Amino acid sequence: MSFFKPTFALRSVLEITPEALKSRGIKALILDVDNTLTTHDNPVPAEGVMEWIDNMKKHKIKMLIVSNNSAERVIPFAKQLKLRFVPNGAKPLPMGFDRAIRKLGLPKSQVCAVGDQIFTDILGANLAGIRSVFVYPIEPEKSMFFRVKRAIEKPLLPKRFNRFD
Repeated sequence: MSFFKPTFALRSVLEITPEALKSRGIKALILDVDNTLTTHDNPVPAEGVMEWIDNMKKHKIKMLIVSNNSAERVIPFAKQLKLRFVPNGAKPLPMGFDRAIRKLGLPKSQVCAVGDQIFTDILGANLAGIRSVFVYPIEPEKSMFFRVKRAIEKPLLPKRFNRFD
């Protein structure tokens, strides 16, 4: 297994359904924030995310945010979604994922991470020993750091999307 390979690849977090998760024995999601649930540094969830979160909760899917951002960025966003969180997650190191898994109170086999970056979210999930869903970024980042990072990441991106139903 490649440490950079996600278990699943989808266009958007909105394509993840409770039924698909339950059929795979997944009872909880560890969610990234920037470019997964909203655009970078945006305090407002992307269109459809609030409804998606509500649907997951209705179906008893546990969710928790793990972000490399500071608490100052993560707390107000997590409060809007009424989700618990781990700020300063140090992804791709497994520490943030491990803290999240303990908070969720589930075995690793029932937890899946969701994010838009191969070198943080997917690598971190693989190092933590959990499944992952790669979602394509909501929008291209503008900073030079992210443009370079995305160029390096490009050869590792999934070549096709999974059916996740």
